[in-house]
Amino acid sequence: MRRRAVLTGCVVAVLGVVAPGFSQQGHPLVGTWNGDWGASPTQRTQVTIVMSWDGKEVKGVVNPGPDSAPGSISFDPVNWMVRIEADVKDASGKAGHVVAEGKLEDPGAYHRTISGTWKHGTTNGNFRLVRD
Repeated sequence: MRRRAVLTGCVVAVLGVVAPGFSQQGHPLVGTWNGDWGASPTQRTQVTIVMSWDGKEVKGVVNPGPDSAPGSISFDPVNWMVRIEADVKDASGKAGHVVAEGKLEDPGAYHRTISGTWKHGTTNGNFRLVRD
């Protein structure tokens, strides 16, 4: 009987340590996302977006650092669609409004992705982001 109690106690202890690892990670967009966007496979611009959730809305910062831009993020959890808008500088330093719309893929994975289309001024193309 004592042996069974010890074994049961060990199983409960192991589950207490392992189970939180399978718990929810919070809002599916929260985190640092790295990737690129561009008009063609050879013309790509590296981008980093840090997204946070304040309990009401998702907020983002595009390319954190001296040239960072606050981003407006909207999320449709029914269709897993994400829309990112920000005023950023292009490679020549000219500021412009970027709109990127994409689908959140594999939302249960830690390194989930968002991919879709983007438009910066009159230029458009595709993008892909991976959460770090």
